[in-house]
Amino acid sequence: MATSTKAARKSVAMDEMEDTKTASDGSVVSAADRVSETILQGIRAGAFVPGQHLLEPDLTRRLGISRGSLREALKHLAAAGIVTLNRFRGAYISTLDRKSVLDLLDTLEPLARLGARLAAENCSTEAQRKRMQVAAANIDGATKERNRGLYLDRRRQFYDAMIDIGGNMELARAMPLSRTDLFRAQVETIQTERQRMLHASGYAKITKAIVENDPVSADKAVKKHFDGTRKTIHELPPHAFPSLEI
Repeated sequence: MATSTKAARKSVAMDEMEDTKTASDGSVVSAADRVSETILQGIRAGAFVPGQHLLEPDLTRRLGISRGSLREALKHLAAAGIVTLNRFRGAYISTLDRKSVLDLLDTLEPLARLGARLAAENCSTEAQRKRMQVAAANIDGATKERNRGLYLDRRRQFYDAMIDIGGNMELARAMPLSRTDLFRAQVETIQTERQRMLHASGYAKITKAIVENDPVSADKAVKKHFDGTRKTIHELPPHAFPSLEI
């Protein structure tokens, strides 16, 4: 019995060592972090779609981690609302119903408005102004290319730039951007071209107010942007928000 227990402990220890990697900056990257980033990048790129079944053998092989560490990572993703877990059928990329999307927008909007105001107040260098302008232009370019994965990635870069320039790093922790990526991936291919272009144009208006150091206009631009998104969500057909029965 003692030998068996010792072997089990050794196996767990080896799994933990195999599942831990060192990043280029010397920081330790856990299995949970690696799984989360892989799945979130996959959602933005279209490799994972809402409702998709996540196969354990595929993910353990792709990431080179143990099944136990994978399951622990999926629990973290489930807590963040990115993955839905079922005891008998495994893990699925979450889907959002219409109310959940509207609730998410209600949560994100005041944080985004704060971020835009702070960015407008603190955008003081040419490098910062250029960063915002490039971020907005990149969104416009990805939209015109109809590249969903690139669009979602550029959108995340826009928010990263806005938060960095604003200087309040708590916003990066508080804003539910990963959950928002999930809903954007869910509706991106269902929107009309008009809805898609209208949404993308909002980032340029926010950027203009930020680089002109106008926090009042930045706040209004974000509000108008979210009002437009809500209008689109109400206009989308029922099949844009399928319920995942598992």
